[in-house]
Amino acid sequence: MASVSEFFNNINIDVEKLIELLKYDPAQPLMFNTGLFLLLFVAFFCVYWMVKGVRVLKMTLVILFSLYFYYKASGIACLILLGVCLSDYLLGLFMDAVSNSGRASGFLRRMIVFVNVTVNVGMLAYFKYFKLIFDTVSQFATVDFHVEALLLPAGISFFTFRSISYIVDLYRGRMKACQSLFDYVFFLTFFPPLLAGPVVRAKDMLPQIKANPVATRLMASEGIYLIILGLVKKVVIADFISGNFVDRVFDNPALYSGFENLMATFGFTVQLYCDFSGYSDMAIGLALLLGYRFKENFNAPFKAQNPTEFWHRWHISLSTWLRDYVYIPLGGNRCSRPRMYFNQFATMVIGGLWHGASWMYVIWGAIHGGLLVVHKMIRKFFPVEVSETVVTETGQLVVVTSQASSSPWIRGLNMFFTFALIAVTFMFFRAPSLEDVGMMWHQILFDFHISVAPQFVESYLSIVLLMFVGYVVHVSPSRFTGRFRTAFILSPSIVQAIVLALVIIIVIQVRQSDIVPFIYLQY
Repeated sequence: MASVSEFFNNINIDVEKLIELLKYDPAQPLMFNTGLFLLLFVAFFCVYWMVKGVRVLKMTLVILFSLYFYYKASGIACLILLGVCLSDYLLGLFMDAVSNSGRASGFLRRMIVFVNVTVNVGMLAYFKYFKLIFDTVSQFATVDFHVEALLLPAGISFFTFRSISYIVDLYRGRMKACQSLFDYVFFLTFFPPLLAGPVVRAKDMLPQIKANPVATRLMASEGIYLIILGLVKKVVIADFISGNFVDRVFDNPALYSGFENLMATFGFTVQLYCDFSGYSDMAIGLALLLGYRFKENFNAPFKAQNPTEFWHRWHISLSTWLRDYVYIPLGGNRCSRPRMYFNQFATMVIGGLWHGASWMYVIWGAIHGGLLVVHKMIRKFFPVEVSETVVTETGQLVVVTSQASSSPWIRGLNMFFTFALIAVTFMFFRAPSLEDVGMMWHQILFDFHISVAPQFVESYLSIVLLMFVGYVVHVSPSRFTGRFRTAFILSPSIVQAIVLALVIIIVIQVRQSDIVPFIYLQY
């Protein structure tokens, strides 16, 4: 009897631990690269597969899982997300109601857009920039405000952008208002892109929701491939480079030579790409498993030959959002050349500020705005090939080239120079302050010590190999990498399962003791 009593006591202890594990913990958000998410998603997906033929049950299940997913990341802030859902839905219906109401309809429709933008930007200002605003004011005033930082709802920058694009697209007549609150809640709370993108637009997602899609075998295979790719990028490359080298240098740049500071700058650029594109790959892959398709968010950005092309390849969903809802409303290129340059610069400054409540992000955005303006001013004097990646309405990525083709050597030099230039700008993105950036540049300019290179390679051989192999694979022709993707998608299910299991084992072996959050979760 004692053994039976002890057994049930152990069960109670385990249940209590399980309940604590499932509760909201700001230090342990539910992320794609955690074992808890893997277990919960497998359980969720099994039920999802059983009810996929019943639309109401399927959508209810996804909404509940999405809300729990967000609860694990932001706790009670999930009520804010639901509030935005209801607000958007009602404003959308109101927009439809006033569209044909005569002379006043134009004014009322503009007021609806104003209310939506004010609410969403107001939330960002309050939760994200409140402390930055008061800290900045206190620096120029004699009063010290002592404002504490507010708890930032996870993913607020992403779902507010989706909210704004929905109402603005209604105003522009690009889509009809969603008549089902159920469908709109599904769209805005859908968990794969909820915390860190891509920035999915209602006009792309709502028609899929209405069509009630079911994942085909090819979609599921592609989804598994992207999940594997994202895990490798995040855990095997990004986290390893970060924990074993990059963070050490950026935390204490004065302790390292200029050569090591420069390598850390290149390393962070690779880390950031693998971290963020890894999240995007997993988000797109998870959506594919459920039957929904998103546009690609990255298109080999380190292949870019100039800053303009880089932003056509990097974080495509954000750069196109800024183009459509900031750059074009400012006047775009339908104005004088100086005004066009200002519009480009201002858009990038706003994009920098979007990343976080720090003047370092504003400076980073301003630098990129300046690079884009300078490139547009001088590119007509350099008759080399200019490649621009265009995202079509169907989600296809089309590379458009103009002017005469340059030699492979010129293209290679342009790619490397652009990568180095972009990497240097990411100093401002990663460093805590301008003083740290100044110290890094001091070491690079006055204490470079190229002689430490052999010792550096020997001490950080695994880091060097990961960075080198990752960069070479990244810039290799897409037809080569595409073959691996196609081969995996067309392979038997048992082969895919074995590869997935092997990748999970490798991830478990190389991951750090503490789960490393995705960088863009803080935005």
